[in-house]
Amino acid sequence: MLNFSNVLSLSRGGLALAFLQDNPWIRLLAIVLAMLTDFFDGYLARRQRTTTQFGAILDPIMDKFFVFFVGGVFYLEGKLTVLGLTALLSRDISLCCFGLFLGIVRGWSGYEVKAIWWGKITTVAQFTLLIGLTVNFVFPNWVYLIFVAMAAFAFVELVLRYYRNSRKI
Repeated sequence: MLNFSNVLSLSRGGLALAFLQDNPWIRLLAIVLAMLTDFFDGYLARRQRTTTQFGAILDPIMDKFFVFFVGGVFYLEGKLTVLGLTALLSRDISLCCFGLFLGIVRGWSGYEVKAIWWGKITTVAQFTLLIGLTVNFVFPNWVYLIFVAMAAFAFVELVLRYYRNSRKI
């Protein structure tokens, strides 16, 4: 279970803790390393044929932990408002809504956790926003609305994938 790819995923937890330091260079390095580990964990798992269901779940959990933790730090520092933080996390909120949807339709049985296109785009956007906030860039409000739109697209993508896959069974 703890292959190299999964260790890379877990490392994002430690990288998030770097944000307890109020040093923009350490924070930028943590973001860049988090981005690299996010790319390489899945790439290496596929290339080395060490993909696991545990890794498929661990990777997005560690992404979310990193963004939640760093977003929380920026909120406490006043770099993000409650609405900005909520928008930043809206994709993750939509994933929770999809989980509720699966529970309602009793769709958890046999559901395979896989990355989605809008999830990947949102992750890149989140890391980009975190870099900007680290260097004290102030984003206009419409940027945060884009996160809400991406969350809606991610939810639709998940529901469509669920219905496509449930027809194949």
